[in-house]
Amino acid sequence: MKVTVCIGSSCHIKGSRQVVEQLQCLISENNLSDKVELGGTFCMGKCQQGVCVTVDGEFCSVTPDSVKEFFENNILTKV
Repeated sequence: MKVTVCIGSSCHIKGSRQVVEQLQCLISENNLSDKVELGGTFCMGKCQQGVCVTVDGEFCSVTPDSVKEFFENNILTKV
């Protein structure tokens, strides 16, 4: 599974660094490092909806406060 987080300026302002850090911790805590590839990219073109994240190409909007729920619903259930 490939998870990509936008680290462009708009998403950075909205907390993409915190999103990445929390996802890194959750992936590690759940022993999914061999199943989930976490990467970064610049602008996905949906700046109003940031922090922009894709899971195997499927777009999601995530905030630092919603990372855990996003992880449980969009990553754990699909691995």
